[in-house]
Amino acid sequence: MKKLAVIGDPVGHSLSPQIHMTWIDGMRLNASYESIRVPTGEAAEALEEFARKKYIGLNVTLPHKQAVLASVTDTSPAVRAIGAANTLKRKTDGSWSAFNTDAPGLMDALSRVGMKSVAGKTVLLLGAGGAARAALYALDEAGADIIVLNRTVEKAGSVIASCCQRDHRFGPIDDLALHAAKADFVINSTSMGHGGEHFVLPDGDGRLFLELSYGVPAAPQLQHARSQGWNAEDGLGMLVCQAAESFRIWFGGDLPDVEVALEACRETLKITG
Repeated sequence: MKKLAVIGDPVGHSLSPQIHMTWIDGMRLNASYESIRVPTGEAAEALEEFARKKYIGLNVTLPHKQAVLASVTDTSPAVRAIGAANTLKRKTDGSWSAFNTDAPGLMDALSRVGMKSVAGKTVLLLGAGGAARAALYALDEAGADIIVLNRTVEKAGSVIASCCQRDHRFGPIDDLALHAAKADFVINSTSMGHGGEHFVLPDGDGRLFLELSYGVPAAPQLQHARSQGWNAEDGLGMLVCQAAESFRIWFGGDLPDVEVALEACRETLKITG
């Protein structure tokens, strides 16, 4: 049996086991996928143990996305630009290759909601943390014109410099209304909703507002965005799309069925939310 897992601390809340087991069961693959807590600071030892136990791949969540890079033998271009990995694949010699599927996952998620191409479009990105880095890399590669707004303006500039090949604009989060009024679409990568708060948006006129969180934390911002006329989507689509990219790295072939896994996750969130 091929063994897979998601590692993090904490990790019990992860929807990854449900997503991947939906595909594994649906395709009748001889494989398993579980969530395993790896305490902070123990990533290197854990990877050695997973290799010894012949795990073929891992998903990596907080706080290990950067820490695992010290224990891998090769990294994808996305990992090098973003500075973090969320997917590992074990090689025949027992070492690990690192990938970041958040970038292609974002582009697939945008395509799902009708944004087939972002080339030449103005994208307003809120926040400059880890999720923003992956979004920046993907959008820059795809030819978008990006404006990054962050509470710490210097950090917005530095993530653009490290994740992008082209120059983009950046500024303070207080300029949100000004730029949101003109952007083709908006992506929120901040954790604003986790405190029950939301950014105040101007009229959306049917434009896309993508909130990268999902479930209860996403609700305040999504509700406000929809009340202002935005076509508001949560981040669950991106979560499943990036998982599909991981699945393809491990098993090869075409991408698995995103819609069936997405529906399973939404049912789970209804029950637990």
